[in-house]
Amino acid sequence: MSAVDATAMDAVAVAAPRPRRRLSTRFFRSELMLIFGRRRNWAGMAVLAAVPVLIAVVIKLRSAPRAGDGPVFFSSITHNGLFVGLAALTVELPLFLPIAVAAISGDSIAGEANLGTLRYLLAVPVHRTRLVAVKYAAVVVFTAAATLLVAGVGVGLGLLFFGGGPLTTLSGTELPFAEGVWRLVLVCGYITACLSALGAIGLFASTLTEQPLGATIAVLVIAVASQICDAIPQLASIAPYLPTHYWLGFGDLLRDPIAGTAVGHGLLSALGYVAVFCTAAWARFATRDVSC
Repeated sequence: MSAVDATAMDAVAVAAPRPRRRLSTRFFRSELMLIFGRRRNWAGMAVLAAVPVLIAVVIKLRSAPRAGDGPVFFSSITHNGLFVGLAALTVELPLFLPIAVAAISGDSIAGEANLGTLRYLLAVPVHRTRLVAVKYAAVVVFTAAATLLVAGVGVGLGLLFFGGGPLTTLSGTELPFAEGVWRLVLVCGYITACLSALGAIGLFASTLTEQPLGATIAVLVIAVASQICDAIPQLASIAPYLPTHYWLGFGDLLRDPIAGTAVGHGLLSALGYVAVFCTAAWARFATRDVSC
């Protein structure tokens, strides 16, 4: 083979495009198996599911609440089982669901560092940007699963104990049962979006420490402090900027027609928190010296 032919072949080899690597979901699936395979997470989800069970059983065995007694939706439970799911979400949203999201998001990266597996995970190799993205995506999936679990258990027992039928909206009108189920799905989606913002805060906190419990507590303090500040009238000027301010805005999804003001503001607020804290988590983790 002449030198000219060899040079030409080398040029062709250089010019030939490299085969694209197929996008793999193995890492994401592995992360989901890690989250949903731990006994402590199953125990936490069992606690979440116990609340709608308690609500349905207590109201079934005792007299139904009158209008104005107890949290929102409680007085309507005996008229439609869908309200058990809504009541359970309302009860768990201030504390129980945030605890679950804080525990998972706080453990996302700090847990790997605490166990000493973070360094080996990056040596696979897994790009740091991809690792942060996969960790947050898994947090969002868990958030959606926890929300749907609470609503699903509540609706299942509610329909078993109290039956279905038209859904009476907060506007006083009635919607067909199928439309009521769809409204409940929208409520679950909205709550998932709001709690995903808290998950982004937890992801950032998880990059700052090697102690997952510390990150979890920090996120819970932020959530509780936000709700306390939101309840103080003198702090009304900063209320719209608090991460928990629009959490109960899902009530607009139960009006006829749907009032999108609070929901729209809530989604924009959640998107803003996700963008800021996911970026902060990426910036922190991308420059972090991983020694364990």
